[in-house]
Amino acid sequence: MQRRSFLCGSATLTLSSFCSPIAKAIDPFPRSSPGKLKLSLAAYSMRKYLTAKEDAKQSMDLFGFVDFCSEQGLPGGELTSYYFPEKVTMQYLLKLKRHCHLRGVSVSGGAIRNDFCSLERSRVETDIAHTKQWVDHYALLGAPAIRIFAGKGNGQEKLGDTLKRCSQVCEEACGYAAKKGVMLALENHGGVTALADDLLTIVKAVDSPAFGVNFDSGNFRSSEDPYAELAQIAPYAINAQIKTDVTLNGKKQEADLERIIRILKDSGYSGWVALEYEGKEEPLKAIPGYLQQLKELISP
Repeated sequence: MQRRSFLCGSATLTLSSFCSPIAKAIDPFPRSSPGKLKLSLAAYSMRKYLTAKEDAKQSMDLFGFVDFCSEQGLPGGELTSYYFPEKVTMQYLLKLKRHCHLRGVSVSGGAIRNDFCSLERSRVETDIAHTKQWVDHYALLGAPAIRIFAGKGNGQEKLGDTLKRCSQVCEEACGYAAKKGVMLALENHGGVTALADDLLTIVKAVDSPAFGVNFDSGNFRSSEDPYAELAQIAPYAINAQIKTDVTLNGKKQEADLERIIRILKDSGYSGWVALEYEGKEEPLKAIPGYLQQLKELISP
């Protein structure tokens, strides 16, 4: 509470929305049900084209990705850091922001690669610096939240100790994100967050109004009932990514998209829902159909 009191006491207009008592991530966010959902597409869905050589038959950059989102009638697109230029300049960010605006596509969120569980403090500090740099980039682009990872953990300490250290690093990173008006969303992404209980152990220990969960519908692969685990984390979600598969007893199967959307709505979640396509079918052919399904499911 002392950290949050300090943030609120020194808040600017950018930060004012974070300073309500309901923003503290230690408790589920009080929301009315059903939630109001907005559809987006994660750039990771187009990784086949975004990583292709420029002279390839089907290549794409983030500007082309935004164009695709616009053509699909999407109000938002999630921009993954992996597909930005190696050196991100202010000129590039402003040009991309302008392009998004002119195409009618909001930046629904961002995603970075990080590991907050390393025992090497120098590596953790490097990833904190990396996170801060991308907080600055995404804040300029207008992204409300950034997806972050906890990490794989290690075999040199007890899991409880790793989760505690991870929560401390998350809180440190959130201190900077809050000042920029950006929230950090911890994803259920295997490793130490493979199970809902362990993910929430981290979340509940972080005292920051700029923290929550990135709800990834396809990432509970160690559970007998991934839908029950999703329902467990949904009340803490500040961003949602929808995959077209789930894993039951070690086997992939087609996701029950209606059930997943119902879990989000019943929890009162309101915000962006980004399709993150990882299927085997050609993305350009498969994605429009899944987007249409989701449009119908998230409509009031």
